[in-house]
Amino acid sequence: MSLLELKAISKNFGAIQALQGVDLEVDIGEAVGLMGDNGAGKSTLMKIVAGNYPPTSGEIRIEGRQVEFAQPIDARENGIEIVYQDLALCDNLTAAANVFLGRELKKSLGPFRWLDHRAMFERSGQIFGELKSETRPRDVVRQMSGGQRQAVAIARTRLSEPKLVLMDEPTAAISVRQVAEVLALIRRLKEAGHAVILVSHRMPDVFAVCDRVVVLRRGRKVADKAIAATSPEEVTGLITGAIEHA
Repeated sequence: MSLLELKAISKNFGAIQALQGVDLEVDIGEAVGLMGDNGAGKSTLMKIVAGNYPPTSGEIRIEGRQVEFAQPIDARENGIEIVYQDLALCDNLTAAANVFLGRELKKSLGPFRWLDHRAMFERSGQIFGELKSETRPRDVVRQMSGGQRQAVAIARTRLSEPKLVLMDEPTAAISVRQVAEVLALIRRLKEAGHAVILVSHRMPDVFAVCDRVVVLRRGRKVADKAIAATSPEEVTGLITGAIEHA
C-alpha cells in the first residue's frame, strides 16, 4: 500500500486546465522528483497535495484512505508538510522561534501563560542535530546562509513527524556548497522514514537524491520512471516534448 496515492487528479481554473488526469504514488521513505517546464502543473499538483487547492476531479488517498483537504491544516493533520520556495521564514527571529512559529511551547501557572523558550531551544537543537545541520537554535535567520535557512524550514516540518514532505525548488538560487547541504538534509529525511516529493528544475539534484522521477508536460504526466532506468538526456527530452512518453 502506498503512502500517498493520487488518482486521475485534474484541476481547472475557469477555462484553463492546469492538470489533466494525473496519477502518482509515493511510498514510505521514498523520494520522488517532480519535473517539468514552467506551466507544466508541478506547483498546482503540490498545492493540491498540501491542501491549498481542491482538485476539480480525482481522488487523494493516504495509506489507502480517501481524504479531502479543504485547507492546509487538513493536509498537516494527515501527515503532509510543505517547504515552499520562499521558505516563509521571519528574518528577525531566531532559528528556534521560526521552527515553532504558530506552534509555540508554553508554560502556565494558574491563569498565566508564557513562552517556554528553553524547551523550544532544546527541541530545535535536537532536530538540527538529527539533521546534522550546523544551524544553531539561537542564530538569527537574517544572518544565515541559504543552506541554513533550508535547515530551519525542514526542521519546522519535523515537529509533527510528517509522513510526507513536499519541497518546492529547495536548491534554487543558493551556492554549490549550500546545495550539497540541502541534498544531505533530504537524504536524512529519507533515512528517518519520511517520504519526499522534490520539485526541481535541477537535474543533478533529482538524480542525486531521488528514487524515481515523474515528468509533467502541459498538465499531463508523461513519465514515471526509476532513476536507475532513465537518464538526464531522456528526462530533458520528456520535459521539452522531444520525447512524447516514457
